Amino acid sequence: MNRIVKINWNNLVFTILRIAIGWHFLYEGASKMFAANWTSQSYLSNTSGFLSIFYHWLAASPLLLKIVDLMNVYGLVFIGLALFLGLFTRLAATAGVILLTLYYFAYPPFGASLLGLGEGHLFIVDKIFIEALILMFFIFHKQPGIGIDAFIRQFHKARKLDPEVDEPLPETANSRREVLKNLATLPVLGLMGFGAYANSKQYDVDVTTGATIRIKQVALSELKGTLPKGKIGKHVMSRLVLGGNLIGGWSHARDLLYTDTLFKAYNTEKKVYETLMLAEKAGIDTINIGFSSNPMLQKYKKATGSKIKVITQVATSLKDVNNFDVINKAIDYGVDIIQVQGNWCDWMVRDRKIDVIRKMVDKIKEQGYTAGLAAHTVDSLIFCEENGIAPDYYMKTMHHDRYWSAHPKENRIPFEVDGTNYLDHNKFHNNMFCLFPERTAEFIGKAKIPVMGFKVLAAGALQPQDGFKWAFENGADFICVGMFDFQIVNDVNICIDTLAKLENRKREWFG
Repeated sequence: MNRIVKINWNNLVFTILRIAIGWHFLYEGASKMFAANWTSQSYLSNTSGFLSIFYHWLAASPLLLKIVDLMNVYGLVFIGLALFLGLFTRLAATAGVILLTLYYFAYPPFGASLLGLGEGHLFIVDKIFIEALILMFFIFHKQPGIGIDAFIRQFHKARKLDPEVDEPLPETANSRREVLKNLATLPVLGLMGFGAYANSKQYDVDVTTGATIRIKQVALSELKGTLPKGKIGKHVMSRLVLGGNLIGGWSHARDLLYTDTLFKAYNTEKKVYETLMLAEKAGIDTINIGFSSNPMLQKYKKATGSKIKVITQVATSLKDVNNFDVINKAIDYGVDIIQVQGNWCDWMVRDRKIDVIRKMVDKIKEQGYTAGLAAHTVDSLIFCEENGIAPDYYMKTMHHDRYWSAHPKENRIPFEVDGTNYLDHNKFHNNMFCLFPERTAEFIGKAKIPVMGFKVLAAGALQPQDGFKWAFENGADFICVGMFDFQIVNDVNICIDTLAKLENRKREWFG
């Protein structure tokens, strides 16, 4: 008569949980082990919890960082193997809890992570917390599940070496069956390992594990020096300023309709925070943002204690141009500098509402803030200056027109930026932002206040080496550049090199 095989469901569930967590540890560790030049420096340097001083201290020491990297990689691998195979389960679970606790408090989900630094918008309970609780269950639960611990335990029982065992010795057939069952995790590990290896061979990189994603990115350790600084009003700031369009989700991509969505998909709040922290570490201490990005910057500064200077752009409603509440709202957000938005200035000049610009600039100054005046069309700044409007600095689009998508000079019309996008390639099609480069350079050459150039790369049409050089040579005291995180260090190095080798600048430095 066939024997009925009884399944211990508690034991089975326990085993599956243990194997799943073990595989997670093992896979993360192996991914880091086989990734070229993996290091935990960025992870440690960007922590912002109440223990961040400890993590930053580890990241700052090459020796300690090396030790942390080795312990991280091999700790994950050995803990993962032990849990997967059911070998020294309690010891592995204890080590796993300690490691997960260090991860948890690096980005605790009850402060900074709640504001976007962690995975999702979580509070107290996240996947690390849950995984650690399960491991604690493994520590205090006497049943090891199916695995090598159970095999060793049974081996001892068979020789009456386990004093805690009260039940009679199992029959021989049952013993063999138990041996095979408890060693079943070995072939399972082999199959899963082979599958992961085959997957990595097919796709080259693991697209779900951050440790193995490779982007052509220059590391912070490769910075060529300190980014030079200048002064606008009372504010000392880096001559390279971070632009806000990319983190705000705005792009100028000619007729590519998906780019705004793509930018927003990439620059999640977490990624924006990482980008800002990287920029600050690279020496960029100022960002120029659209007004709608103020809540994010306010949260970022509150969460991280950042001292980054925020220049915010302001504009009134076109239906109520004399309502300046936007200035008070900007002040409430804690900004440092307030700047009249470029396209709004263009529209006011175009529609001959020059007094509104004057009132806006005066209102900013009355509040004790540095006032900037921006424009896409140089005619706007010329007209404002001729009519006695005196901001603390100008912000002007600055790029040459020697690139493919620039439409012919004879077809350019003042104030057409942010206007109609024509199907005719010989007319404006979201392709130029400094319509008259020579006139812009001439105006800036005579300006007696600091000038910040923006759109210096013509929204991606020019290489940084080219765009930075043209802007600085033609009078810009600062340049504002939109950058993804993987571009920041390289752009800082290019800016440092450009300023060090600048030979054809005629205008004196203001600020």
